[in-house]
Amino acid sequence: MTKIICGVDVSSAALDACLRPGRITRRFPRTSEGIKALAAFCTAQGVALVAMEATGGYEKLPLDLLWAHGMPAAIVNPRAVRRFAESMGLIEKTDRLDAGVIAWFAETKRIAPQPPAGARQEQLRALVTRLRQLTELRTAQGNQRRLVTDATVRELFEGMLALIARQVRALETAIASLITEDPLWRELDKAFRTIKGVADRTIARVMAEMPEIGTVPGKAAAKLNGVAPLAHDSGSRTGRRPIRGGRSGLRSILFVVADVVRRHDPDFAAFHKRLSDAGKPKKVIRIALAHKLLVRLNAKARDVRRQRRCPA
Repeated sequence: MTKIICGVDVSSAALDACLRPGRITRRFPRTSEGIKALAAFCTAQGVALVAMEATGGYEKLPLDLLWAHGMPAAIVNPRAVRRFAESMGLIEKTDRLDAGVIAWFAETKRIAPQPPAGARQEQLRALVTRLRQLTELRTAQGNQRRLVTDATVRELFEGMLALIARQVRALETAIASLITEDPLWRELDKAFRTIKGVADRTIARVMAEMPEIGTVPGKAAAKLNGVAPLAHDSGSRTGRRPIRGGRSGLRSILFVVADVVRRHDPDFAAFHKRLSDAGKPKKVIRIALAHKLLVRLNAKARDVRRQRRCPA
């Protein structure tokens, strides 16, 4: 039996829905009542899945409320959907057309339902995101202060930096408490710390930005975070293996932390030396170290999850 897919094009104010097969279209406001009406419409039409593109956060409310109303939903990659449309010769772009393409893409790719993150996961992600923002702001304010000679302006900078420091400490305390209160996170935290050089902020970023760590193979984890070299061959030509896509936020911290780890871990140090002696470019070595660190973290998370399922 053919499953009915509802593609939804999400904007700040509206939800344009299109069913496939059938191409029945409807428009709903992106409000709690509008999403409830969308869920009722999908239920009446026998929809098996609602698929939406990631749209900078506007998709979060529909995803959460659709699941709350018992309608399975999933988020798809907008770039992948656009390329799919172009490969099918669909150059035109309207909200209703986009909804139909999303449904077609979800049907073709056999997209599975993706439940929204739990409340604790969302809270951790929010805290970690704000901590990252404040850290970047503190660096920018510190750099700007160095150029200031006026005493009044310098005093304003000092006040701002003191406020940022207080909020950073409060966030770090809240994040530590959240991790300690969750049995799985507490065990993951302990396992990750066995890698010398991996500390509080790295652990928090991994848990916040990669909640599926330990549930996917190492290669899949590397692809998810854009540290997996991708084949680029044709005929007898063997091209360079570039990295592309993935979660740039976590990837950036992996680059930094992997370099710290190799100063403390003999295995990472030997790996770095072997690549250096082979004449590999610095960028390639940097990516390889980040890849190795992520695979190691994923393996430790897998062991923790396995032990929790099958306690001795």
